Amino acid sequence: MDYIKINKNSWNRKTEIHFNSDFYDNENFLKGQSSLNEIERTLLGEITGKSILHLQCHFGQDTISLNRLGAKATGIDFSDTAIGKANELAHKTKSDATFICCDVYDLPQFLEEKFDIIFTSYGTIGWLPDLNKWAAIIAQFLKTNGTFIFVEFHPVVWMFDDNFKKISYNYFNTGPIKETLAGTYADKKASIKQEYIMWNHSISEVVNNLIRNGLEINALHEFDYSPYDCFNETVKIAPKKFRIKHLNNNIPMVYSVVATRRNHG
Repeated sequence: MDYIKINKNSWNRKTEIHFNSDFYDNENFLKGQSSLNEIERTLLGEITGKSILHLQCHFGQDTISLNRLGAKATGIDFSDTAIGKANELAHKTKSDATFICCDVYDLPQFLEEKFDIIFTSYGTIGWLPDLNKWAAIIAQFLKTNGTFIFVEFHPVVWMFDDNFKKISYNYFNTGPIKETLAGTYADKKASIKQEYIMWNHSISEVVNNLIRNGLEINALHEFDYSPYDCFNETVKIAPKKFRIKHLNNNIPMVYSVVATRRNHG
């Protein structure tokens, strides 16, 4: 089962729809609007002059937003269509963010630089089968005392069926989940149908793999809302804050991890 080939095809097909969607709002992004949310902006703090590696960057809005805040930003993604669009956006916004097209696990073949910060967010690790390899990549590309900043949808969310009526999936990683979906989270009515393969990852799996690879966990936060209206059955509770209508604030929807790479010898 070639999950990379299947998922890359899915993301290449979705990118064109996403690029032109209201969800990503490129019209206002081109006018200077940041794509970063309050959660990650708070965790990032002052980044002027910092080098940042952005893993699984899609078509680069967050990478360019980091660059606009004064960081030297490098985005990577395995979708060649997305990286093409990222370069297009960088050109249009006169950003000097740079982009590399490769799978996360293959990054050592494309890059040697080490970074002050590595950042990845929202819907990224579910596409990766092996978090030990992922954490090893993070450790390899972080400078000593560099910071890893991670914001992701909470694994509790992925236990539910699409309408949050019942538990349909295991909280823990029990192997690949193969699905076929019509539409996309950015445009649920889009005339696209694609298959994809994902994995559920518990918080302990994330944290323990980071620790195993020499990262020190500094903070772990959980949030009872999503900054994106990308799920079914949502209700808006405040600007850029959405919950599942019938679940109110009873479930966590997002979590974040901040970790530091220490020099272990």
